Amino acid sequence: MYKNSKKEFGASFVLFYKEGTKKEVGFTASKKIGNAVRRNFAKRRLRSLFLEFSPKLKNGSYVFVARQKIINLKYNDIKKGLIKSFKRVDALKSEEI
Repeated sequence: MYKNSKKEFGASFVLFYKEGTKKEVGFTASKKIGNAVRRNFAKRRLRSLFLEFSPKLKNGSYVFVARQKIINLKYNDIKKGLIKSFKRVDALKSEEI
């Protein structure tokens, strides 16, 4: 998955995207982010944003790797970065965002 996918490195996460026939998603956060509470917080933020944009996304495999900055950034800043990343990897169905 990682080798054959499009990659986008944002300030608060790394996005891996590979086109496919159905929508699959995975979220991960390493111990570099902190304890289990911080890691789960980071994954919850990414999951919430993905669910918000899910209807506007093409089918494929999405993997989000949280970075340490995601803990301190505001929700809207992460959202802007996510929109930019989706556009760069060409994962949006249309340019309506």
